[in-house]
Amino acid sequence: MQINDKQLAQVNHQIGRLLAADNFYGKRLKEAGIDSVQTVEDFLNLPFSGKEDLREAYPLGLMTCKEDEVVRIHSSSGTTGMPVIIPYTAKDVDDWGEMFKRCYEFAGITKEDRIQITPGYGLWTAGIGFQNGCEKLGAMAIPMGPGNTDKQLQMMMDLKSTVICATSSYALLLAEEIEKRGIRDRIHLKKGVIGSERWGEKMRHRISTELGIELYDIYGLTEIYGPGIGINCKYDTGMHYWDDYLYLEIIDPATGKNVPDGEWGEIVITTLVKEGAPLIRFRTHDLSRIIPGECPCGSSYPRIDVISGRSDDMMKIKGVNVFPKQIEEILGTFPELSSEYQIRISHLDGKDSMRIYVEAGGDNDFKSLQQKVAASVKSRIGFTPIVYVVELGFLPRSEKKSKRVIDERFQ
Repeated sequence: MQINDKQLAQVNHQIGRLLAADNFYGKRLKEAGIDSVQTVEDFLNLPFSGKEDLREAYPLGLMTCKEDEVVRIHSSSGTTGMPVIIPYTAKDVDDWGEMFKRCYEFAGITKEDRIQITPGYGLWTAGIGFQNGCEKLGAMAIPMGPGNTDKQLQMMMDLKSTVICATSSYALLLAEEIEKRGIRDRIHLKKGVIGSERWGEKMRHRISTELGIELYDIYGLTEIYGPGIGINCKYDTGMHYWDDYLYLEIIDPATGKNVPDGEWGEIVITTLVKEGAPLIRFRTHDLSRIIPGECPCGSSYPRIDVISGRSDDMMKIKGVNVFPKQIEEILGTFPELSSEYQIRISHLDGKDSMRIYVEAGGDNDFKSLQQKVAASVKSRIGFTPIVYVVELGFLPRSEKKSKRVIDERFQ
């Protein structure tokens, strides 16, 4: 997907604003002697931006509009360093709402629906983004936020919610609670809009089957508006993203070069019309690919595949590079195993070790399964982990995101 002339003109408008604001990216452009881009090659020579740049701009160094034009700020969690503060103008908030409304429409959600919103509200972009789009659509918003599962289920039953918005972890927790309480016949859900964490096919199947709903993957990140910049349609052939607001590239994380459509790499995003804090060639570290060709739904909006992981979530065990997705794929080959797993990495007696905890039904031979999983990891990845097959419900459930990997070497 090459950048087109209209998008190049929008990038030039943003370059002018960044130079005038003289923020970190404006300075970077000045140092490189760049004041505009005329061709695809010019664009590909623009420097990248990254999370560290945004952290160093704390608190409001990203702002490229007048201060009195800022109507809202949002922030990343800051759990791994200085938080990132993103200022929004009224137009930014409105644009985000329009994108999110489009997401609901692509999922076949209408103003007749009742949308129960369980992601968190506050400085982060989750709950308020789902609500903004819901109100643009004209549907009934039920802004629950996370937690208080008893109340969630009570409202779900009494208000006859038809759509649940959640992380995959919390959607699974709710599905298990509905089953446990025997209230499935009192639940009216038809669709689920799920985001904020990568989730595998097994988890998707469990949530969809246990709740009896259609599931839609939504994409977004705080630095780029928030959730709502992409979603899959009913044909489930990848997530459509809104190229009238954003330009996406897929690069090789190691070289920084664009890869051909269809090949996997890291998503890089340029905001074409954002006013408060525009970003040029922002490296997201999310791994996906451009899906070439047309979608059966007939939409001209391009597509990316569901997020397979992050370029920075690699683990090094006994000299071997491992991604959580590789472990998940191996576990997925065993039909006896459930969707829930946890990886713990330790350093004992001068050696790294990996323990994999994975749930299975109580009628399985746990010892035999443990041996088979360990042998499969050894065969596919090159070292033997310690595997514990545990009963369903043994691993912790989360109202937010599940912590799949715990590296105890640095604790």
